[in-house]
Amino acid sequence: MRRRLPAVALALGIALALLAAAPALAAGYRYWSFWDGAGGRWTYATQGPSLARPADGAVQGFRFSVSKDAAEQAAQPRTAADFEAVCGATAPMEGRKRVALVIDFGVPADAPGGDTPPEAAPRTACAQVAPDATAAEALAAVAKPLRYNSAALLCAISGYPKQGCGDQVADGAAQSAPPAPAQSAAPESGGGPSAGLLAGIAAVAALAAAAVWQSRRRTR
Repeated sequence: MRRRLPAVALALGIALALLAAAPALAAGYRYWSFWDGAGGRWTYATQGPSLARPADGAVQGFRFSVSKDAAEQAAQPRTAADFEAVCGATAPMEGRKRVALVIDFGVPADAPGGDTPPEAAPRTACAQVAPDATAAEALAAVAKPLRYNSAALLCAISGYPKQGCGDQVADGAAQSAPPAPAQSAAPESGGGPSAGLLAGIAAVAALAAAAVWQSRRRTR
C-alpha cells in the first residue's frame, strides 16, 4: 500500500492542476461582433453580415473586442442605435435604402500586439445601397478595406486589425482559433476548455480512481 500512495497522490495532483488551469486556457476571442439596433438598443445578430439584409431605416453595429461568450458577454457598440442620429441628414433616394452603421474599433487593451484602434470613438456612417444589399455590402460602401477569412468571418474593417482573425486569447496571448461560423463572432465553444482537455482530465481522474481501488484491494 505504501508504494501505491505516491502514485495515487501524483495522479490526483495532476488532475487538480489541470482543472485549475482549464478556465485560464481560453479567456476569450478577439473579433468583430455584429449587432442589430432598434429603439436605441443593441441585440446580438443571429445572422452574419454577409447573410443579413437590413431594411431601409435599419441600424447595424460592429464592435471589435475580446469577449468570452459571443451572445452574453460580447461588448456592444458604445454608441446608441439611433437611425435619425446617423442618417437623419441623408435624404432618401429612389431605388436605394438607407442603413445606419455604427463601427466601434474598441479600446487599446483589446488591440492585437503592435496595433492600435484607428479611432478612439465609434464611427457612424449612413450607407445608401441597393434594396437587396446585405449588411456586408452596406459596410463595404462606407468602411473599406474589409478583410474576411475562408470561413466568411469578418476579420478587419477599414484595415483594422492588420493581422489575425477571431484569435483565441489566453493569459494575454493570442492563439489560433478554429474557423468561426458565418456569424461575425467567436466559435461556439464560448471560450471554455476544449473537449480534448476535458477528456484528458477525465482520463487522469479515472486512473487516480483505479489506483485508489487497487491499493484498497491489496490491503484486504
